[in-house]
Amino acid sequence: MTRREREITDTNEINRILDTCKYLHLGLVDDGKPYVVPMNYGIDHDDADGHLIVYLHGANTGRKLDIIKKNSDCCFTMECNITPFEGKMACQYGVAYECVMGTGQIHLIDDPTEKDRALQAIMKTQTGHDHFQFDERMVSIVSVMRIDVDELSAKHRPLPAAMTES
Repeated sequence: MTRREREITDTNEINRILDTCKYLHLGLVDDGKPYVVPMNYGIDHDDADGHLIVYLHGANTGRKLDIIKKNSDCCFTMECNITPFEGKMACQYGVAYECVMGTGQIHLIDDPTEKDRALQAIMKTQTGHDHFQFDERMVSIVSVMRIDVDELSAKHRPLPAAMTES
């Protein structure tokens, strides 16, 4: 990371950002060409070692699934608290934000129990509630993907001090 003063290393802050964002941009590679798609997500942690898992869901057919079957490498970014700001001259304009970026391996989930866990995580992340029930038909009509996160970084750009002073 070039701008170390913007880096977030505190796990609690990173988790707060993960809980605040509502979508991510999933990056895949399709025969050497980038493919990026916005998606809702859910987060969880592996019971064995605690590493971050990101769950996604979508249709049972389509380009995204075709790419994942050929190449499981992926990356993602998510952002929140986006606030554009102005300056007196062009180079003083900008955007305040918080973001998380990661890389990992993405896999399709076939096991109905894990699919249910993933859908629960997605709904919890998206709504804050965890009381949803999914019947067998509901689980069968969606594809569910799991990103096992290898690397994760986070950063923020606050509003300029002059804009926060009253």
